[in-house]
Amino acid sequence: MPPDVLLPVFAPWFDIAGLAVFAASGALAAAQRAQTFVTLAFFALITGVGGGTVRDLLIGAPVFWVHDARVSAVCLGVALLVWLTPERWWRGAALDWFDAVGLAAYAVYGAAKAIGYGVPPLPAALMGVVTGCVGGIIRDVLAGEPSILMRPELYVTAAALSAGLYVVLRVAGLEAWVAAGIAAGAGFALRAAAIRWHLALPAYRGRR
Repeated sequence: MPPDVLLPVFAPWFDIAGLAVFAASGALAAAQRAQTFVTLAFFALITGVGGGTVRDLLIGAPVFWVHDARVSAVCLGVALLVWLTPERWWRGAALDWFDAVGLAAYAVYGAAKAIGYGVPPLPAALMGVVTGCVGGIIRDVLAGEPSILMRPELYVTAAALSAGLYVVLRVAGLEAWVAAGIAAGAGFALRAAAIRWHLALPAYRGRR
C-alpha cells in the first residue's frame, strides 16, 4: 500500500518541516567549524535523514529519501542557504532552536508513519523518538561534540512527549491533524523550556 494511503494528510508537511530544520542544524554544525560547502551538505543530509532511515528500516518501510528526490534537494538547498548567509544570522542558540523544531515535528511524523504501517501504539511512539533523536545524535558524533543524549537538558523526553502524546490522542479518537498540532506543540514547548531554563531530569545518584 502506498505511503499516501497509510499516512494522514498532514504528514508531508511535518516531514518537510522536520527534515528542513534538522538539515539546517546539521549545516550549522559544520559552518560553525568553518568547513567547506561539501561538508555542510553532507552534515545537512545525514542529520536530516538519519532518524527517518533507522525508523524505516525498523518498521519495514522503503527508506524514504532513497525513493524521493525532494528530500536530497531540501537538504542541499538548506545547506546552500546556510553557506551563502552571514555568520551573524546564525549566532547564539540558533542550532538548538532549529533542532527543537525538528525534534517535535519529526517525532510526531515518525509515530504517525509507524502507526500507518501497522506498528502497535507503544512501539509506534518509540519509533517517533528514534525519528526525532537519531539525526541529532549522528550530527554530534560527526562534529566531535558530546552527544545530545549525554547533556543534562531534557531532549529525548521532549521527543517522547511529542510521539507519545500523538499516539495517545489518536487512540482516543482525535483527528490526526489536531493530534499532530497538539503533540508537536507540547514537545517543542518542553524542549524550549529546557533550553531557556536548563531543565533536566534527576541524575542517577547510586554511584559512590
